[in-house]
Amino acid sequence: MRDLSDAVWPAVPSGALVLVPVGSTEQHGPHLPLDTDTVVAHAVARRTADALAGGPYGQPLVAPPLAYGASGEHADFPGTVSIGHEALHAVIVELARSLFRWAGRVVFVNGHGGNTATLGTAVGLLRAEGHDAAWTCCEVPGGDAHAGRAETALLLYLTPDRVHLDDAVAGDTRPLSVLLPELMARGVRAVSSSGVLGDPAGASAEEGLRAMEAMVSATVGRISAWTCDDRGRLGDPARPEAVDP
Repeated sequence: MRDLSDAVWPAVPSGALVLVPVGSTEQHGPHLPLDTDTVVAHAVARRTADALAGGPYGQPLVAPPLAYGASGEHADFPGTVSIGHEALHAVIVELARSLFRWAGRVVFVNGHGGNTATLGTAVGLLRAEGHDAAWTCCEVPGGDAHAGRAETALLLYLTPDRVHLDDAVAGDTRPLSVLLPELMARGVRAVSSSGVLGDPAGASAEEGLRAMEAMVSATVGRISAWTCDDRGRLGDPARPEAVDP
């Protein structure tokens, strides 16, 4: 048994490692579904649980994904549903407090960059309360920012029937570090009328498979090493300096 939603209560082990996928419901350009971040986070969590099965954690459990996040930067696009940072903080904290009545460790597997600040404060609070909680992000090394080649490749691998390649367009291809000040001040639509930050051209399912394997490998490594910063973010054992201060 891997998925918590499939379990009956007597089969749920005390002290289990629980992975909680955290995503969003937000625009991903004209070609990707609104739940892209949730789909990716859920896939990483499930594959990570399979990879860790039989290890010191026994069979990790994957909780139902949290499909709403802090997506205010996408609010100008129809279909986006954001609960904001305050509500997301409360949900993460209360969800984990409930899990810790029987779970031993909880890891939030995040698929949306807009959730990171809130995860840091919420998980930091949980750790200050004495809970063995942590979080990590699903990041494609070298990937573009949003609804570009990286996410298109992942969805072509995971749910190809939901990708509308004929509608795919290139958006603003500048690095996120350059775009971020304007995004924070004015939202995504101010820099990209399509909502795409990057260029989906050339994406393939094979590329998506490689990206998924890399994310799962990194997540397994971080959970196994269990090295956290003061906000509870798991560090990369191969690159300890990569953990944010």
